[in-house]
Parts: sequence; structure tokens; C-alpha cells
Amino acid sequence: MAPARPFAKCAFGLRCRRSQVTTSDTAEPDEQRLTQSFALRQGLAVGIATGLYGISCGALAVAAGLSTWQAMATSLLLFSGGSQFAFFGVIGAGGAPIAAVATSTLLGVRNAFYSLQMASLLNVQGVTRVLAAHLTIDESTAVAVGQSDQRQARIGFWATGISVFIFWNLMTLLGALLGDAMGDPRAYGLDAAAAAAFLALLWPRLNGGDPLATAALAVLLTVVSAPFVPAGIPVLIAVAAALLVGLRPSKVCAP
Repeated sequence: MAPARPFAKCAFGLRCRRSQVTTSDTAEPDEQRLTQSFALRQGLAVGIATGLYGISCGALAVAAGLSTWQAMATSLLLFSGGSQFAFFGVIGAGGAPIAAVATSTLLGVRNAFYSLQMASLLNVQGVTRVLAAHLTIDESTAVAVGQSDQRQARIGFWATGISVFIFWNLMTLLGALLGDAMGDPRAYGLDAAAAAAFLALLWPRLNGGDPLATAALAVLLTVVSAPFVPAGIPVLIAVAAALLVGLRPSKVCAP
């Protein structure tokens, strides 16, 4: 059989080049759509799992003496689970509001470190930059840095941040309205949902000596410090693990 000619006569009798569509041309967009879909699904899954724990946030806020609208204000404006729980804990124990704000602010410092990486990754300006800063939390950062390229990272960040924000606030409202009627939220296992989702994101990245060493040292520092410092502070202490591993002298191979 003779090979196909690259030219063919068109309706006007002119020689026109045949359009050649290869399998790779169509496979690449399909692969991109699948990747984008995965980043979107992962973000939504993490958002739902984390948002469900917001019911505990609302219940604890009311138990600490806050009104429903005050509880909602913390989720809408503060939007940081660890900082919110620390704030409720101090208020519920009879602490001064200034001490509660100071404690919650200290726990929110970690989000500032996340923003250093997210700023260059998202590359947004104006109002969108303000919105991105508000949605920069543990979960949105973890999903973003776990993607294969910058486009997927952006999809994962926004999908996670927006879904967590929506579900967290809805469940905070539900928890505040139900109050004592729902009992201890930990009895339903919701306190483990956010941690389990975060661990699932972290686990695939523990594939080398440095990540494993950092994780092991972080666990050790957390376990040792937990009995002696207020709740939430061990997480900040665990950050030192990354500094210690990153600053250790690297081995130089002999030529």
C-alpha cells in the first residue's frame, strides 16, 4: 500500500496539507484533565473531612461562654482551628481575653511561614491575594505542595481552602446551635478527622532520609514537650525539627 500523501485536493482544486493529529496530541490534554480532576477531588475530600470537625468548634465556643454569633465570628474571621480551640480553652478556664488572644496568635504564627511559599506559588495580587492569605491554612498548603506542577497546586489550594472555609463555618454554626444537646464531639471521632486527613497528605512525601528524619524528630519533640507546655505549643516546638535537619552539615562526597 502506498503511503498517505501529505497533501490532498480541497474543494477548490488547491493542494492542501492534511491535518495530522497524533495520539500524543490528544493524550496530553486528557492527562491534564485527569490531573486537574484529581487535585480538585483531593481538595474537596480534605475540605469536607476537616470541615466536619467544625461542629466541635461551635460546641466548645458555646461551652466556653461565647454566643452563637461570637462563635461564628471566630470561624469567619480567625479561621484557624488550633488558634480557635486555644482561644476557647483560655476563655473557658476563666483566663483574661488578652491572654486568650495572645495564645491564639502564637499558634497562628505557623500560617505566616506557609504564606512565604504560597505567595510565590499562587502569584496573586490585590483582593485575590488577601483572600489567598485568609485561606492559607495547614490543609490548603499541604494539598498545594503535594501536587506535580504549579497549575495543579493552585487548583488544590483553592479547592481545599474554599471547601474547608464553607464546611468549617457551616458546622461551627450547627455545633453552636446544638450546644450541649450533641454531647462531647470527640465521642463521634470528629477530633481525629482533620488529623487523619492531614496525615494522609503527608505520608506520600516521607520518601527520603531527610523527610523521615524530620518526621521522627518532630514526633519526639512533640511527645517530650506535651506534658509541660500549654496545648498547641508542641506543634510550634516540632517546627524546630525541620530547622535541625535542614541546618545539619551535609556530606561531601570525595572526588
